Amino acid sequence: MENTEKVMMSIIQEDGSIDEVEVVTAFEFKDTGKEYVVYTKNEKDENGNVTVYVSRVDRSGSTPQLLGVEDEAEWNRIKDVLRKLSKKD
Repeated sequence: MENTEKVMMSIIQEDGSIDEVEVVTAFEFKDTGKEYVVYTKNEKDENGNVTVYVSRVDRSGSTPQLLGVEDEAEWNRIKDVLRKLSKKD
């Protein structure tokens, strides 16, 4: 039986506001050691699909920070992971 309990995470925005989001999955690329989290605010787009967000996790400070992904090669690797995850359903 699969565990369907939702994992929630609080994100503190730059303006100090807090977003409660649901973690979809988290993963790490072993070759780079970079960690990523995929999360959703359960918003739907015009086609009824749930919008998901991806951030790189930076644990170098006392509190983990979520960073954007700006490198195209890195994005392509992340998209490959997301495609594989979506085919598991």
